[in-house]
Amino acid sequence: MGSRPLETDAPAEPSDGAVPPAAKGDVEITKPRNDKRGYRRVVLSNALECLLISDPDTDKAAASMNVSVGYFCDPDGLEGLAHFLEHMLFYASEKYPVEDSYSKYIAEHGGSTNAFTSCEHTNFFFDVNNDCLDDALDRFAQFFIKPLMSPDATLREIKAVDSENQKNLLSDPWRMNQLQKHICLESHPYHKFSTGNWDTLEVKPKEKGLDTREELIKFYNSHYSANLMQLVVYGKESLDNLQTLVENKFSDVRNAGRERFSFSGHPCSTEHLQILVKAVPIKQGHTLRILWPITPNIRHYKEGPCKYASHLIGHEGEGSLFYVLKKLGWAMRLEAGEGDWSYEFSFFSVVIKLTDAGHEHMEDIVGLLFRYITLLQISATPKWIFDELLAICETGFHYRDKSAPIHYVVNISSNMQIYPPEDWLIASSVPSKFSPDTIQSVLNELTPQNVRIFWESKNFEGQTNLTEPWYGTSYFVEAAPPSIIQKWVNKAPMEDLHMPKPNIFIPSDLSLKNVEEKATFPFMLRKTLFSRVWYKPDTMFFTPKAYIKMDFHCPLSHSSPESTVLTDVFTRLLMDYLNEYAYDAQVAGLYYTVRPNDTGFQITMVGYNDKMSTLLETVIGKIAEFEVKVDRFAVIKETITKECENFKFRQPYQQALYYCSLILEEQTWTWDEELAAVSQIEASDLQVFLPHLLGKTFIECYFAGNMEPNEAKGVIQHVEDTLFNAPASLCKALPSSQHLTKRIVKLERGLKYYYPALCLNHQDENSSLLHYVQIHQDDLKQNVLLQLLALVAKQPAFHQLRSVEQLGYIALLRQRNDSGVRGLQFIIQSTVKDPSNLDARVEAFLKMFEGTLYQMPDAEFKSNVNALIDMKLEKYKNIREETAFFWGEISEGTLKFDRKEAEVAVLRDLKKEELIEFFDNHVKVNAPQKKILSIQVYGGLHSSEYEKIVNDEPQPHSCQITDIFSFRRSRPLYGSFKGGVGQMKL
Repeated sequence: MGSRPLETDAPAEPSDGAVPPAAKGDVEITKPRNDKRGYRRVVLSNALECLLISDPDTDKAAASMNVSVGYFCDPDGLEGLAHFLEHMLFYASEKYPVEDSYSKYIAEHGGSTNAFTSCEHTNFFFDVNNDCLDDALDRFAQFFIKPLMSPDATLREIKAVDSENQKNLLSDPWRMNQLQKHICLESHPYHKFSTGNWDTLEVKPKEKGLDTREELIKFYNSHYSANLMQLVVYGKESLDNLQTLVENKFSDVRNAGRERFSFSGHPCSTEHLQILVKAVPIKQGHTLRILWPITPNIRHYKEGPCKYASHLIGHEGEGSLFYVLKKLGWAMRLEAGEGDWSYEFSFFSVVIKLTDAGHEHMEDIVGLLFRYITLLQISATPKWIFDELLAICETGFHYRDKSAPIHYVVNISSNMQIYPPEDWLIASSVPSKFSPDTIQSVLNELTPQNVRIFWESKNFEGQTNLTEPWYGTSYFVEAAPPSIIQKWVNKAPMEDLHMPKPNIFIPSDLSLKNVEEKATFPFMLRKTLFSRVWYKPDTMFFTPKAYIKMDFHCPLSHSSPESTVLTDVFTRLLMDYLNEYAYDAQVAGLYYTVRPNDTGFQITMVGYNDKMSTLLETVIGKIAEFEVKVDRFAVIKETITKECENFKFRQPYQQALYYCSLILEEQTWTWDEELAAVSQIEASDLQVFLPHLLGKTFIECYFAGNMEPNEAKGVIQHVEDTLFNAPASLCKALPSSQHLTKRIVKLERGLKYYYPALCLNHQDENSSLLHYVQIHQDDLKQNVLLQLLALVAKQPAFHQLRSVEQLGYIALLRQRNDSGVRGLQFIIQSTVKDPSNLDARVEAFLKMFEGTLYQMPDAEFKSNVNALIDMKLEKYKNIREETAFFWGEISEGTLKFDRKEAEVAVLRDLKKEELIEFFDNHVKVNAPQKKILSIQVYGGLHSSEYEKIVNDEPQPHSCQITDIFSFRRSRPLYGSFKGGVGQMKL
C-alpha cells in the first residue's frame, strides 16, 4: 500500500461525469496479434465502466478498481487524506465486518492485494486462485459500497500512514520529488504533500476541532462515485459469465454523478522558471535534473512527440549527448523523458548522474545538453528515425510477453481513466502518426526560457538557506536566465554531437523455429572440460524470443574482498565498453547484462532471438581481448566507492537482511572491507588479476526459447574456441577438485542467537528486527510443510503485528531459502518499539498463533492445501518466469526440474496433524528443535536500549554474537548442492 513518489500513470482528461450505457462489445479494442484473450467493455447501470478479460488458460484471476480521485483532492490542512482513505478501505465492510477478512481470504487462496494513491487516482487491486474469483470480488466490491471505518481502526491506521512516511523521510527520490513540487505555485494541487503523517491526520485536525474519521467519511461520500470508477476483471470464465458476475457484485456502487476533479493551468508560473536549485541529498553522489514544463504528450499520444524526443535525448550510441559526456568522464548515467504529468500539465526531464569531475563541469554539461537540443530543433525531424521507433514499438506491442494478471489489470484500469476504449491496451506505446510539426512544437518548448535546473550534491552542505517543510531537504535557489545559459553553451567543449546511425538490431526474422524436441524439462545437450550446456525448447509461449544464461565459475572471484571488488569492476567495465554498440540492441528489445554472482560472473541475454548470437559473440570477443582503460577504470572505481559509502543509508530492515546473510553464508565480505579494498585498487591491479581470474574457468550454460539445439551447440563451440582454444587465450579449464561450493552455517538447536547492531545511519530513527527460524535443508516433505505454514501464518502475522499492534508499516512473515537451507523470517521496521521488544512481540504472536493452528477446522486446512497446490500448478506466463525456475535448480545444484509436480504429490496426501507436528517441533516458542537467529538493528530513537542489550548478560538458552566471523568459523556447515556429488557425476 502506499502513495508513489513519482506519478508515472497519468490522470485523465476531465469528463462530464455520466457515461452512456454501452451495448456489450460495442468497441473494437486494439490488441496484440498473438493475444488470444477475449475483451469486452461494459458500462453498468450506475455508469461504472468495466473491462472484462476472459483467458481460459489463466491460473490466476485478478481485478483492479481505479478511482479517479487522488491526493490533488485532499482538503487543505488534511494532507494525505486520499492516501489514508486508501488504507482504511481494506479493513472491514458492513457485509464483512470482521477486520482484515478481505486480506485473509485473498492470502489463504493463493493471492495478494495492494493499492496506491497518485495525484489524480487511487488504484486497488488483487489476484487470487482461479476458482475463488466470485468470493474475492464480493469482498472487494464492498470497499466501494459500504465500508466500515471504525474509530478504533482509524486511529491505528493513522499510525501506519505515519510509519510509511517515516520510511520515506531519508529517501532521496521522495525528498527530491517533493522539492520539485514545493518550488511551484502554492495554489496548485501539485504543490501538495501526498502521503500524510501523524501531524496532518491527527494533531492538526484536532487543533482545528476536526474529527479525522468524520472528514474521512465526508471525503469518501463526496468523491467516491461509480461514474468516476474504472474496473478491470480478469478470469478464466467466459465473457458472459464475467459480465454477470460484475453486474451482480458492482451494480450497488453508488453513482453520485460527481464531476471529475479538474484544475487548469500549470504548477509553474514565471517565477518558478529560469532557476537553478542546489539541494543537499542524503546519499553520496551528484545528480543533475533539468526540467521543462511542456504540452502533455497525452494530448498527442498517437504522434508520440515525447517518445521521439526522449529516444534521441536519452540515446547512448555514438554521437549522442551521453556518449560525449561519458567520453569526457563526466556522466555515469543519463535518462530522458516525460516525468510527472496529467492532461493539464507535464514536465520533460533529463536526469544525469554525474561523476566528481562532471560535478565540476555542470555548466559545460548543461551547455552541451542545450547544444544537442538545438541540433534536434534544426534537424527537421527525419522520418526514418520515427519509422524505426514505430517498428520497434509495434514489434514490442505485438510480441509483448504475457505478464502476471495482477500487473496487467492495474495497467489497464489506469489507462481507462485516460484513453478511449479502443486504445486501453495499446495506450501511448505505439506512436502511429508521423507529425513533424507536433514533434517540433515539443522540441521548441525545451528552451532556456522555461528551464528548471535541480542540482543535488553533498558538496552544497553549509551553502543553503532554505528548507523544504515535509522532508527537511536543505536547498538554495539562484536565477539562471537565458543569457547565462547561452554563455554555458558558448564555452562548452566543441564535441561532435550528431544523430544516431540506423539500428542494426531491429529484428527482421520473427519466424518460429520448428524444433523436434518437445521436452518438458531442460536436458543436458553437451558437456566438455570447459562447459556444460542445458537446453529447453519453447513448448509453451511460441514467441520469437530466446533466453541465454552463462555462469562463469571462477574460484578466484571471491577469494578476498579485493578479488570480489576487482571482479565487480571487470564486469562493469565490460558493460561500459559495450554500451554504445549494445545500446541499440536494448532499444530494439534484446537485453543483456554482465554482472558478478557468487561463483564468478554471469552473462544473461533475453529478447528477440534474431540477432542474439551476434550480440553474444561481441560480448565474448570483448572478454577475450579485454584491456583495462585507465580513464574508464577511474569512473567505475568512483561509482563502486559511492555505492559502498551509501550502504549505510539503506533502510534498517535491509541492513538486518544483510547481517543475516553475512552470518549464514560461509564466504562473504562486509561492505566496509569492500570499501577499503576499492579505495586501494588501481587499474594495474585489474590487469594483473584478470589472467588469474580467467585462468580457471568453467561455464555453465542454459539456452531456452526459439532456438534449435544445433544453434545452441554452435554458439557454445564458438565461445570455447574464442576463450579456451585460441593461441593466446586467457581462459583455462577448471579442475574438478576446484568446483565451487555454497555452504550455509548450521545453527544450534534449542539456542537463540542474537546479533545487536546500531543502525549505520545515526540520523535514521527507525529500528528493525529480523527474527529467523532455521528449519531444514531441501527436503520435499519439509518444504511443503514450511510453505503451507507460511501461507497459513502470513496474513495473521501481518494483521497482528502491523494492523492491531501498529509496530510499523513494514511487518511481514516470509520464507527464507539460502542455497537450499530453508526457514521462516519475521521482518519488522519500527519507531514504536526497540528490536528486543519487537522480538518479544514475535514470540507473543507465535503463542497466539498456536491456538489458531490447533483449532483450524479441517475444511480450512484442506482449502489452504488446495490453494498451495493451485499456486504450484500455475503455468509460466513467459520465458523469463520459466527460466527463473529451471535456472534456479541448475545454479543451486539441486537439479529437481520436476520439483513442483513432486511437491504437489506430497501435498495431496498431507494431514493436518503433520503440519501441527512440524510447527511444534520447529517453530513453536520453546520447541525442542528450534534454531533462532535474531538480528536487531537499533535506530536513533533506541540507542540507549542498544547499550543495555550489549552489556546485559544473555537470557537462558540465548547467545549473543559479538564477532560475526568468529561465530561463522566456529559453527558446522550444511553440505553444498553446488559442486556436490550429483553435480560431479553429470
